[in-house]
Amino acid sequence: MIEKPLGGVRTRVPLPLPGHDPGPRRDAARGWRRIDSPNRDARPEGETVRLIVIHAISLPPDEFGGPGVEQLFTNALDPGAHPYYAAIHELRVSAHYFIRRDGGLIEFVDPDLRAWHAGVSCWAGRERCNDFSVGIELEGCDTRPFEPVQYRRLADLLRRLCRRYPVEGVVGHSDVAPGRKTDPGPCFDWAKLRRMLRRR
Repeated sequence: MIEKPLGGVRTRVPLPLPGHDPGPRRDAARGWRRIDSPNRDARPEGETVRLIVIHAISLPPDEFGGPGVEQLFTNALDPGAHPYYAAIHELRVSAHYFIRRDGGLIEFVDPDLRAWHAGVSCWAGRERCNDFSVGIELEGCDTRPFEPVQYRRLADLLRRLCRRYPVEGVVGHSDVAPGRKTDPGPCFDWAKLRRMLRRR
C-alpha cells in the first residue's frame, strides 16, 4: 500500500503487486481501440510515469456521443461543424486515454510517450506535469454525473497503469492547474473511485 492523493484528499489505496504487465490491451471486442494522435512526443530522458491526471471533456460542450473529441485529438476538427469549434480547431492537444459514456476506451498515445494534456501545471512542486504523467479523459462535463460504467473502466485502467509504473498520485486536472481548470468537476465521485480501487 502507498499513500495516494485522490482529488486533493490523501487516502491509502492498495495497489496490485508489481510484475510484468504489458499494459492496456487493444481489444475491440472488449471496448478497447487505438487511434494514434500526432500530438505527442518523447518524455524527457530518464522520466517515467509518476502521476495520473483525470480530465473531463465533451464536444460540443455538454453533448455526448459524437466524434468531436476524437477529431480534436487527431487534428481533424472541422471549424464549421459547430460554432464552438472555430475557437479550438487549431489546438494541438491529446490525452493518453478517453473513456466514453458507454465505457468504450480509446488509447490515443502510448503511456510510455508524452501526451499534451495538462498544459501549464504543477504537482508536488514539480512543473510540466506532462513530462511525468498519464492523462485520462472522461466524456463528461461539470454539471452531469458520470456513468457507472465509466468508473468501472477507469478503475480497471488505473490498476493496470499502477502495475506498470511507479505511480505516486491520481489527481484531477483542477488539482494541477487550479484556477485555470475545473475538470473533472464537482460531479466526479472521488469517494466512489476510492471504494472501487480498494476492492482489489
